[in-house]
Amino acid sequence: WPAEWSSNEGNWHLDEEHFQKSGLQNGKMIEKDKEPLLTTISEKVAVLRSVGEECVTESELEKLLEKKETCFRLYDGFEPSGRMHIAQGVFKAMNVNKCTACGGTFVFWVADWFALMNDKMGGDLEKIKQVGKYLVEVWKAAGMVMDKVEFRWASEEITKKANEYW
Repeated sequence: WPAEWSSNEGNWHLDEEHFQKSGLQNGKMIEKDKEPLLTTISEKVAVLRSVGEECVTESELEKLLEKKETCFRLYDGFEPSGRMHIAQGVFKAMNVNKCTACGGTFVFWVADWFALMNDKMGGDLEKIKQVGKYLVEVWKAAGMVMDKVEFRWASEEITKKANEYW
């Protein structure tokens, strides 16, 4: 575990100093006098790089933020396949909130057809969709701010543009 983590009888938590530096309080970005805590491009780059794995170069990210400070997109996806574990729930909510606080819109691709192909939930697409909706509700309960989050279901998106996809 990172040095800023500590354990009290197996319950892991961030120490107070690191928690304050993260700019998060109850899973939401702390605001000071109604102004976002993150105000400079370099602050936003640092936060986005702390969360994101894929970035061609930091200079390209800086250029993107200079051009599209509040209208860039971040992507992730998941296969609805059962119960959510802590890293998928709490940490995903915290990281998405950090990204949207930087001005981006977070787009989740819900891989429901892929779960169907992998025989999750007995191959029942309706049950798979129900699990996907459950995961969204868990993220809401974990504090994910949904005003700049989109969920795109593979089955719906592919069907809408079937002539282009297939």
